[in-house]
Amino acid sequence: MRVILPAGTTETALIDGISAAGAAPELMAHTPSADVEILAYGEPTGAPVTPVSPTGCPTPAAVTRAVREVVGFDLAVVDAGLARPTAAPTVDLGVDPGATVRDAVAVEDSEAIFDRAHDFGSSLPDDEVLIGETVPGGTTTALGVLTALGEPATVSSSLPENPLERKRRTVDQGLDASDLEPGACATEPMAAIRAVGDPVQPTVAGIAAGALEAGIDVTLAGGTQMVAVAAVLRHAGVEDRLSIATTSFVADEQGERLERACERLECDLVVTDPGFDRRGHVAMERYCAGEAKEGVAMGGALSLVSDDELQAVRERFETICDRLGIGSDGPGETATDGNGEASSDGGKRRGS
Repeated sequence: MRVILPAGTTETALIDGISAAGAAPELMAHTPSADVEILAYGEPTGAPVTPVSPTGCPTPAAVTRAVREVVGFDLAVVDAGLARPTAAPTVDLGVDPGATVRDAVAVEDSEAIFDRAHDFGSSLPDDEVLIGETVPGGTTTALGVLTALGEPATVSSSLPENPLERKRRTVDQGLDASDLEPGACATEPMAAIRAVGDPVQPTVAGIAAGALEAGIDVTLAGGTQMVAVAAVLRHAGVEDRLSIATTSFVADEQGERLERACERLECDLVVTDPGFDRRGHVAMERYCAGEAKEGVAMGGALSLVSDDELQAVRERFETICDRLGIGSDGPGETATDGNGEASSDGGKRRGS
């Protein structure tokens, strides 16, 4: 199994109150770069921050890394608009960081990004892939794209209290700046991304479309951000079978809305409960309290874990938290930041 992780940035994340993916703007730009290093090496090696919230909630990259150490999977990181360099090896598709959705143009070359990503996806040697994402502010841009496509628009949040109305106001401002009405891009999904999206979206969509065309099974590993990508694919005319794999944290927040979205977009849904409520570690408690929820292919990675192996993943997650400077009582001296927004069993929930 190969996990493909497009990683990028958008200035939308800098809008006050939108994202929990950074304690300060100068740190937030490093979050995706640190995420991919944690997934590749088990800890940041070049990025100057460790993505951990002040309350002790680590980036979902730590969970995905725990899965990788327990069950193993191949990894390909795609630079989908990183604002800061990363020490992890990346596939460079020539993608620039995104502007804010409040601007008239959020992603200047969305169609060209999609085409280059499509070529990469069609060249993959795999039988099946999981495609994740790391992009602070990505749930707001997901809301923007869903709105521009005319899809029912609701998204998750990396914050315990979802600032959905703030996100909607931001998207409305972006649509106004782009001189668009909701649903105006129903037949032009790349125009939706250009106006109110982020550069990770055409990268994920292009890779998925190319892989599907090559006969590769594709699972979108994430929550409502991946619902937006699935909507882009369906509006682009991609009809191949598609799956979305996410966490119980997203599913609990979204309820039937997530199931209905997957049904409408004809996507299989798998939800995995990692069983964090069974441990007393502060990092797991923060996830159970509603922080982070998803990201960095967390839900997709967890879907690879058998019920018998979930306990080992939880134990390895604690080990990784120690490595990142997060003890059982909370973060230690490590620099803090934060990250988060994101199978064919008809939406069955699994976990042990």
